[in-house]
Amino acid sequence: MDTKKTKSSKQEEPKVATTLKEFFIDSLKDIYWAENALVKTLPKMFDQATDQKLKTAIKNHLAQTKEQVVRLEQVFDSLGMKAEGKKCLAMDGIIKEGEEIMEETAEGPVRDAGIIAASQKVEHYEIATYGTLAAFAKTLNERTALDLLLKTLGEEKKSDCLLSTIADTNLNSQAVDGKLQSKDLNAV
Repeated sequence: MDTKKTKSSKQEEPKVATTLKEFFIDSLKDIYWAENALVKTLPKMFDQATDQKLKTAIKNHLAQTKEQVVRLEQVFDSLGMKAEGKKCLAMDGIIKEGEEIMEETAEGPVRDAGIIAASQKVEHYEIATYGTLAAFAKTLNERTALDLLLKTLGEEKKSDCLLSTIADTNLNSQAVDGKLQSKDLNAV
């Protein structure tokens, strides 16, 4: 008789989504974890940034992210569920890459440019995620969830545009040599 077990009795098979609603809920758990992870990460980025406009944008985005966490809790509530997170491997990787960028760049304009680059990767992931979740909510006729997700999607798009504006308004030029440059952008 073979006494070897192929799996521990405590190990469970991962749940496989068989419906769009199950996949929608799983994806909500993913982004809920991601937003909570950002709440912990954004203060570190704030501390590392030197450009005042960037620091203000990060501070404001932290407050907005906290609101988005609450909004996701409202989405879960609208589905009759308690909010719960599931580790988002994509956001975990993006956050780790952002931490690496901050460690591997000199304080000042170069690090600020790196923080913007890392932040925009976060925003682009969130835009893709919230856009997909909104499409799922629409298909599933989850109107309350749809309205909440679209509000967050709009905020993420505005945050991405703001980061581009900050980078384009002389910050990237300052990073060329790692110091302040003239504001003459006519050569561009």
